[in-house]
Amino acid sequence: MKLDSEHLEILAMIVEKGGLTEGAEALGKSQPSVSRTMALLEDRIGAALFEPGKRPLRPTELGESLARIGARIHALNLEASRMVQSFRKGHTGRLRIAGTPIFMDGVVSNFIADFQTRQPDVQIEQSYGYLDQLSGQLRNGALDMAIVPLHPSSAPTDMSFVPLLPGRNVIACRAGHPLMRKATITLADIEPYPWIAPPPDSPLYRDLQRALKSIGKEDFRVSFSGGTLASIISVLARSDSLTVLPYSVVFLSRKTAGLDALRIRIAHPDRHLGMLTFDGGTPPPSLRLFAGFLKDEFQLLEARIQHESQVTKRRG
Repeated sequence: MKLDSEHLEILAMIVEKGGLTEGAEALGKSQPSVSRTMALLEDRIGAALFEPGKRPLRPTELGESLARIGARIHALNLEASRMVQSFRKGHTGRLRIAGTPIFMDGVVSNFIADFQTRQPDVQIEQSYGYLDQLSGQLRNGALDMAIVPLHPSSAPTDMSFVPLLPGRNVIACRAGHPLMRKATITLADIEPYPWIAPPPDSPLYRDLQRALKSIGKEDFRVSFSGGTLASIISVLARSDSLTVLPYSVVFLSRKTAGLDALRIRIAHPDRHLGMLTFDGGTPPPSLRLFAGFLKDEFQLLEARIQHESQVTKRRG
């Protein structure tokens, strides 16, 4: 025998409130409709749900047992409704985010941690990759968002790109590097030091070549190549090696990793770090919250960088 779960919920409310009229008011229904529902339920089970002639209304043993089940059904329905509302508002769910390794580890992961402090029920799956690979994953639905360095005009035609931070690279070193004591740095000063090269398939590797060429250094001696941001930072911290990194990565890693930037201008990449999404996809509601949060955090980061730049100029 299959019973209508809504009928059991109504029964539970009548028993809880102590009467048909009171139960109907709590449910926002009319008393006659609630009375008809109880009559249908009694016909269905072939037994009385309430003791006849008792005032206030008193459930039979079976009626009380079914009311307890109805109360559990009602509680589960409320829980399910809250779950759906939370998902629709973006407070729960799963996000699949990927991006270039240096930026993800050096910048974005900090913001992911802050976002999950505010939205602890949003699960984030983070992975790595470069534009061609990530574009394919966006198209086939394996990713919700890619965070990549890209010129806005170069974004794929079937995707949307929202810039977050302009490209700005620096020559990075450890905080106590001998060159940090120099007010003015020349090419001759840089010449003796070895270089750490990012992975050869990364945009940052091409940035390294372009940046050094912009200051007249065509050839450079590589002491360490590839590796993660953590390994690059470890080698920098324990040697006099130099490398090219996004200034945002150095800016956020100065206190924790002891990085610094040399006082020498190099060519900046003509692109922005930004959010790439597929126009043909159906994003989870939490992506809207996450994207808005990232925009706010990157605006704050840019403001901090600009403020420090102005302070440094005044001191100089």
